[in-house]
Amino acid sequence: MLSDFERLYVAAAAVFGLVFGSFLNVCIYRMPRDLSIVAPRSFCPECGQRIAWHDNVPLLSYVILWGRCRRCKQRIGLRYPVVEVTTAILFAAITVRYGLTVLALKWALFEAIIVTLFWTDIEERILPDELTLGGAAAGLVLTLFVRVPGQVGEIVLSGSRVLWQSLLNAALGATVLAGPIWVLGMIYARVRGREGLGLGDVKLLVLLGVFLGFENGLLALLIGVVSGSVIGIAYIWLTRKKASTYELPFGSFLCAGAAMLPLVNKL
Repeated sequence: MLSDFERLYVAAAAVFGLVFGSFLNVCIYRMPRDLSIVAPRSFCPECGQRIAWHDNVPLLSYVILWGRCRRCKQRIGLRYPVVEVTTAILFAAITVRYGLTVLALKWALFEAIIVTLFWTDIEERILPDELTLGGAAAGLVLTLFVRVPGQVGEIVLSGSRVLWQSLLNAALGATVLAGPIWVLGMIYARVRGREGLGLGDVKLLVLLGVFLGFENGLLALLIGVVSGSVIGIAYIWLTRKKASTYELPFGSFLCAGAAMLPLVNKL
């Protein structure tokens, strides 16, 4: 059971998640279009009208406006409230599991990156380098403060500082996860004459390896592969798309698998 104080900071984390989710929506729309995520102020994608502050309150404004732009009355995508609510839930769950710690900050950042990548891959089939490689760099910086989970570092560098164990786990995770997939993608492209797996997916695996380590990163990869195969085949069959040309958002399945791990296992 949570104490009253713990409930308070979990609620605060959820509110912050709503607000931060609104910012993630900006990133999801603007990053694939090479637009600044800082300026100008939020605007309607349909009519270009700047959105007033009172129409930009996370979740509440969407409900009040019935999911439509105040000026042009065009429907606002359901993705906007979904991202805000998802981020709120993830931030609250991370806070419950890890408390007010640096480790909680690490996993909250990870979840925010993953949510953004999930939606950019679904909508645009793009995994921006700013999030994959930039996120991996942030993960390496965080190894100075919190350990990267993994048994290999503890076994190989037993008795060494936690920092060195974490760096080994991060490096091993990034290399072993991304390396073979990159090679398979190159072979597929050479044999079939078209790209089967984008470099964005490889960079995403680097990000997962740095944050999750080898063992948990491999589990995220397996979840992504299995779920992507099952759901992808079902979707292609139901929509009668051509399997040889349909581009599956594999990165989104990887993200979904990775997002669950810090919540299911205390890493």
